[in-house]
Amino acid sequence: VQLVESGGGLVQPGRSLRLSCAASGFTFSNYAMSWYRQAPGKERELVARISSVGSITDCADSVKGRFTISRDKAKKTVYLQMNSLKPDDTAVYYCSTKVSLNRYWGQGTQVTVSS
Repeated sequence: VQLVESGGGLVQPGRSLRLSCAASGFTFSNYAMSWYRQAPGKERELVARISSVGSITDCADSVKGRFTISRDKAKKTVYLQMNSLKPDDTAVYYCSTKVSLNRYWGQGTQVTVSS
């Protein structure tokens, strides 16, 4: 299982970013996918998750209405569209999935929201 995130960066408050996670090494369409984040000095937290076929999504209350998770079966990629970004969204964002009872993580991508 390999998960590779991209799309992070420095952005001003109120702007948008789209994160991508390219998946390989497993049957992508069979597994739910998630985005987590970890801010300095804080525990890693679940941001959003999407079911294996993309029909069910869920987001943390702190990002509901601003962030959207989606997936592309053909590209084996999961996305996190982040709108109206706030300084509190600053964190390393990780893509994750659970395959055969093992949880796998990408290397993370840094998102910094600052003026």
